[in-house]
Amino acid sequence: AHQIGTPLTSMMGWLTLLKEKDPKSSSLNEIEKDIERLNLITERFSKVGSIPELQANNILETIKSTVDYLQKRSSDQVAFKLELPKEKIIIPFNPQLISWTLENLIKNGIDAMKGKGEINIYLEEKEKFISILISDNGEGIKNHELKKIFNPGFTSKKRGWGMGLSLAKRIVEDYHGGKIYVKKTIKTKGTTFALDLIKSIIFSS
Repeated sequence: AHQIGTPLTSMMGWLTLLKEKDPKSSSLNEIEKDIERLNLITERFSKVGSIPELQANNILETIKSTVDYLQKRSSDQVAFKLELPKEKIIIPFNPQLISWTLENLIKNGIDAMKGKGEINIYLEEKEKFISILISDNGEGIKNHELKKIFNPGFTSKKRGWGMGLSLAKRIVEDYHGGKIYVKKTIKTKGTTFALDLIKSIIFSS
């Protein structure tokens, strides 16, 4: 994380100079977002092993910014459908870690659809928690894999270490006191993941 941070700082400097010459460039704005995302990634790595700080934030903003970032960098053959309430929903969470979790689930959905299909993201608000639902219309999860998908090292892909969902589970359940699970999966029809976050958390000292 420290080594990556050094060239990122340099890139941000060069980007600032370029934006002074062309401040309205949409390409430079997107490059800036990518650099900011890399900064977030290095910050996440630097905090591995430490308990993240949860602060009251608008969960809708984190969902929107994550989807917007991925949508602009995904194929035109992937359609994103986002359904969120209009009013702010303030809950205690770590935006960086929850954004990474959402990103991981969405990318898994895109992979399950082989890069072509529809991703639906919507939110249900309950009395004590909110539920973020992410659906794809991919091939679905095989029954014998359902009990293993959150295990470290398990993956159905040809590439990868199988750490994404296990880390997502740790982030949601251990760090946020929430729950992450497969709400529904149907062969050749798709899968829906649910991410439940409690509206208020009291940690014992």
